[in-house]
Amino acid sequence: MRKIVSVFGALLTVGLMSCGDVNRKGLPVDLFVTTTSQPIQRFDLFGGNGCSTASTFVVLEIQSRLLDTTVTNTSFLDIRLNSYRVTYARTDGGHQVPAPYVRSLDVLIPTGGSSNTVVFHITDFQQIFTQAPFPALLPQNGGRDPETGLAVVKMNITLEIFGETLAGDRVSASTTFPLDVCYNCGGCQP
Repeated sequence: MRKIVSVFGALLTVGLMSCGDVNRKGLPVDLFVTTTSQPIQRFDLFGGNGCSTASTFVVLEIQSRLLDTTVTNTSFLDIRLNSYRVTYARTDGGHQVPAPYVRSLDVLIPTGGSSNTVVFHITDFQQIFTQAPFPALLPQNGGRDPETGLAVVKMNITLEIFGETLAGDRVSASTTFPLDVCYNCGGCQP
């Protein structure tokens, strides 16, 4: 009886190991994301101060790169993007950031191809400028971040793209860009 349990345990262990991420690390395809438009680097909360709608768009180029050129049948290596996540990290010593969020996405990237149809708009999603720490920058709220004492909030925005190959292997990529937010500080600037 012990032999049967030992053999079953060994087979179960081998079976579980073959389904894990250990085998997924050798994917012949990878996902890369780069920012193709220069997003604004300073956003002025004071309305009409040079923050045009066009200056708050971030255009991304998302590429699927074939890493193993010996692969001849790439039909199942196309990548379907299904979501993205936006997170914020302060670079000025403060800790308060807008809430992260996830959005759906449906874009097919052919193996070895790219897409620049993904556009991220920093001022529309989740109305981030109504969330802490930004209201503190308004004059009626003191005009300064309570954590740092500064009139400018400095942070990085990270955009992570998630998808999977048509074969079912998960892939992801990310890009990060800086953003300073202030009130009546001379307008938005690239």
